[in-house]
Formats: sequence, C-alpha cells, structure tokens
Amino acid sequence: MGPILVELRVRDLGVIDDVTITLAPGMTALTGETGAGKTLLVEALGLLLGGRGDPSMVRAGATEAMVEGRFVESDAAPPGRLGKATTNGTPSDSGGTEVVLARSVFREGRSKAWIDGRMAAIAALSELAGGLLELHGQHQHRSLIHSQAQRAALDTYGEIDLSALEAARRRLRQLTEESAALGGDARQRAREVEMLRYQLDEIDGAAIEDGDEDERLELEEDRLAAAAAHRQAAAAALAALSGSDDTSALDRLAEASGALNGRGPLATLDARVRSAMADLSDLVTDLRTVVETWEDDPERLEEIRRRRQLFHQLERKYGATLTEVLAFGTTGRERLAALALDEERAGILDGEIAAARGGLGDAEAVVAAARREAAPRLAGEIESTLHRLAMPAARFSVDVDGARSADQVTFLLGANPGEPLQPLAKAASGGELARTMLAVRLALTDAPGVMVFDEVDAGVGGAAAAAVGAALSDLGRGSQVLVVTHLAQVAAQADHQIEVRKIERGGRTRSEVTALDHDGRVVELSRMLSGSPDSASAQSHARELLDAVPSDRPRR
Repeated sequence: MGPILVELRVRDLGVIDDVTITLAPGMTALTGETGAGKTLLVEALGLLLGGRGDPSMVRAGATEAMVEGRFVESDAAPPGRLGKATTNGTPSDSGGTEVVLARSVFREGRSKAWIDGRMAAIAALSELAGGLLELHGQHQHRSLIHSQAQRAALDTYGEIDLSALEAARRRLRQLTEESAALGGDARQRAREVEMLRYQLDEIDGAAIEDGDEDERLELEEDRLAAAAAHRQAAAAALAALSGSDDTSALDRLAEASGALNGRGPLATLDARVRSAMADLSDLVTDLRTVVETWEDDPERLEEIRRRRQLFHQLERKYGATLTEVLAFGTTGRERLAALALDEERAGILDGEIAAARGGLGDAEAVVAAARREAAPRLAGEIESTLHRLAMPAARFSVDVDGARSADQVTFLLGANPGEPLQPLAKAASGGELARTMLAVRLALTDAPGVMVFDEVDAGVGGAAAAAVGAALSDLGRGSQVLVVTHLAQVAAQADHQIEVRKIERGGRTRSEVTALDHDGRVVELSRMLSGSPDSASAQSHARELLDAVPSDRPRR
C-alpha cells in the first residue's frame, strides 16, 4: 500500500464551515442525508487533484475556500482504528514521513496551491496528488480513462516484463543519436567531404606563400603601374646628389670634410661629415639602380593583378584576410581527417543499428504477444466482477492494437444490453463507470494508496449492493478506500464510518462530521435502512448487517 490520507481539512467550501477528518487504513464509508456535504468532501479532494476551482464553491460570507490533505506512508499511519473527526480544524499527529497538499479557491476567481507549505503551480500539485489519490465519481475519473494508463494496467495484470523492450529502445536510441552526431547519414557525410575537398583544392591551388603576400604584391603593383614616373623622379634626385658640377651634395660634403680634416678638436664633426658622405653614396647607388633597372613590365603587372584578384575572391569566401583563408584551410583539412574516421565509425554503427533494430523487433514481438494473451484474461475477470456489481449484462473487452509492441490498449465497455462496446469514458453513467473502475482495480495489484468512490452504488440495491460493498471492502485490504454511499449494505462492510450531518447554528447552515463507533453505526445504518434512526427493527437489521461481515475481515 502506498501513502494514505490521514487527515483532511476543509474550510469554507459550500455548507462546510471548518471540518477536519482523521482517517485510517482500510475502507471508510461517508454517509449522511442528501445535501449534508458528503460530495463536497469528494470535491475537496478533486481540488487537491488540480480540479477547476469554481468561485461559487466558496461559502457565503467567506473570501476563500481552503482544502488541506496530509498523506503518510501506510506503515507510519495509525493502525487499528479511525481517529476522531472534529469541526474545529485541529490537526492530528500520526508521525511518519508525510506530504501535505493544500489548495485554495478565492471568491474573485483566483486559485493557489501549496506542497509541504510552499507555494506551487496547480499542475505540480495535480501531478503529485495524482500519484497518491484516485477519484471515481460523476465526471471524476482521473486515471484509467486514458490509453497510457490502460496499457500500464494490462502490463501489470499480465506481469509483462518490459525491461528487454525498454533496453532495446534505449540501445537503438543511443546508436541513432551517435550516428546523427557524426553528421547524419552517409550521403550527408559524402556531400560534406565533396564540399571540403573543393574548398581545399581552391585554397591550395592559390599556393599562398604566407599571410603577408598580398601586401608585398600591392607594393610591387604600385611600382610597376608607374615605372616611368618613378625613374624620372629617381633621376632628378640622383642629379641633385651626384651631379657633375661642383654644386652636387657629394661635392659639398667632400669640401666640408677637407676643411675639417686634421683639426683634432673638430675630428668628431669630420667623422660625422664622412658618415653622411657614405650614406649619401649608398643612396646614390640605389637611385642609380632605379634609374638604370626599373623598366616597364606589363606582363608582370598583369600577373600581379590577377593574383591579387584571386586573393580577394578567396577572402570573400573563406576569411577577411589571407591569414584567415589559410586558417580556414587548416580547419578544413582537420575536418576532412575527422570525417574519414567518422566514416569508418559510421560503417560500424550501421551494422550495430541494424542489429539493434532486429533486437527491438524481437522484444516488441514478445511484448505484443504477451499483451494479446493477457488482454482476454483481464477482460474476462473484470466482466465477471461487473456481473456481481449490479451490471449483469455488461460486456468488457481489452482491445490491443498497433504495430510492433502493440502499444494501443483500449478498455471497452458495453454497460447495458444492446449497447455496443465503447471506450470507458463514453460507455457508462457515473455510477456504472465507478463500478467498472472498482472492477478494474480489483483485478490489478498496483492501485494507488487512496481511492475515492462516489456514486459507485447508484441504481443498486439488495444483493447487488452487498456485492458492491464486499468488493469495496476487498479493495480496502490493499488500499485506503473512501466511499460516499446511501446504502446500508455498502456502509456496513466498511472498516470505519463517518457521518456527515447538516445542522443550523446561529442562523447559518453548516456541515458537522462525526466518526462513528459501533453503536453510532447502528443508529446511522438504521436511518439509512428505514429513515428512522430510532426504529428497533431497523437497528436490529443494522446489527445483523454489521455482524454479517466475514470473520476474515475483522473490524479495525
């Protein structure tokens, strides 16, 4: 058994002023006159499950309605007897690991949720509560309506081992993800290799010397483009420095050196003049080289311009500078080498993926066969139970469909004679559906810790009512079962009974909740049987109902 509900507090919800109920394991019957507030308690649990918070639910004169539920691991819950039910909101202490869920609905329409005293999203509250609590009643079927839950129920019933299937799915997923990380399929990798080779051929074909080659060519292009003008300027400079007349710069420097030569105090100055003469002589030589060797070379100029144009084309594709173009080529060669390794791994992966798909197919076939074998057994057991629960003509089927592992599992019900089999949500009234859920839960072993049934006995009486009560009591052996009932035959089979009574005090109507002892149950069952709680004959009948509970289901 999972965690059970040990305490429920409801405040300012409809006719409920402030009620705290302490609950125990087993089956608990909630009884009382129509309109006393029993269904409001079910609606309160629906709010914990994330149900819509209608502002009209808020008690007149209050600003908000509040619901709090405390769930405790079943081995830590109070064993043996039902705790006291009060109307003063006083919490009880049962100890153990627990979770406290709360929900408020404001009159102006807002709604809030809390988990263990911390504010939470309604969706988070709903998800957590859905693992603790299952509600069956009018428009309140939270679990087994959906195909995924029905598939899980069939797997549980048939003890179908899904571990091999799940492992095969994980293996195939891992391999396909690794294959995708390599760059897709073989065709994608081949396209990338082809593109890289084209790009590298284009870069390598340019035979770029280094990242500065374009700058050097730019200078040479400038020289060749105006060679005649450059020679003329160099010739003029050469004439000024080394002309044949005595006005040349070299002649003047020679004259200056002669004047300083041999004068010790001026030796330093003479050395500087001689150094200037040497520099000037080198300069003259360089200028003469320009004048004598710089010739027009249209072919070389055109070659330079073509090469620089090629560089600019590469820079538009692969980088803003030649240095970036060369870096792109380096990266491309590394990627090409990696793709070669990837191709080798991809070949291995293709074989592993094929084998994984085969293994997955085998695992899916095993699961599909097991589901198809278990489906009619589960359907037969549920249908047999329904016949005992006042649905003698009911037909129930578990449809298993879908390729591979046959994941499409649908529970189908024909509740009455002549009606076709339909999915559960469409096939039955609230009471019929609640009884169907009861029958399904009796066939399974993985019920949640707390199950609530409202209207499960709608339209039922006599022996069928006793059968419904017995079924609920059987379910209560493995789960905590709360049942809203108007039938004494059902309530008598509960381990515990809570009476909800509507009273008037101070001009206001409110609900009062009482945990009944044995004598109190006799009186309440008498009212349920005859409408007269004080009737001696009804009380005698009530005692007979209580005493008729089989001895292997002792009272707690």
